[in-house]
Amino acid sequence: MNTSRADTIWRLMAPDDLGHVTTLAARVHPDYPEDTTIFAERLRLAPSGCLSLMLDGQFGGYLISHSWRGLLSPPLNTLLGSLPTPADRWYIHDLVVTPQGRGQGHAQVAITLAENAARQAGLPTLTLTSTRHALQFWARQGFVPEEISAEEQAILASYDPQACLLSRPVG
Repeated sequence: MNTSRADTIWRLMAPDDLGHVTTLAARVHPDYPEDTTIFAERLRLAPSGCLSLMLDGQFGGYLISHSWRGLLSPPLNTLLGSLPTPADRWYIHDLVVTPQGRGQGHAQVAITLAENAARQAGLPTLTLTSTRHALQFWARQGFVPEEISAEEQAILASYDPQACLLSRPVG
């Protein structure tokens, strides 16, 4: 699981990381607040899909991801209770790299790790909900919009009016 340079590592998230996750999420996503309980539940439900980025020994970002089914994404700040079975895709709930860690390829490594998790679970697709601020980033990573129902569009509106459900095949 250890990847990248000696001073940089993506590792499995630990419960002790959740305070850092919540603080960073609030700083980077002030318009999309989520409670610590949301991150804690995702870590409990899908520990292999929850990773922490360490940069020079400091918390530098996180990936929250898990198996999922269908094109109805989880509403913002909502507990799942359990993951759907059978799953048909791997869902990237959130990927954040600190401002000082951006532009160094850390997010691309995290996406590759999410693909690895999807492959291990036998799932052919990565899916995520992109906010208006991140649409260009995700498009550069090969994600394209899904055709969605009115029900899905209503859920996406819990993020923002331009939020979009995006997917790409696992490479």
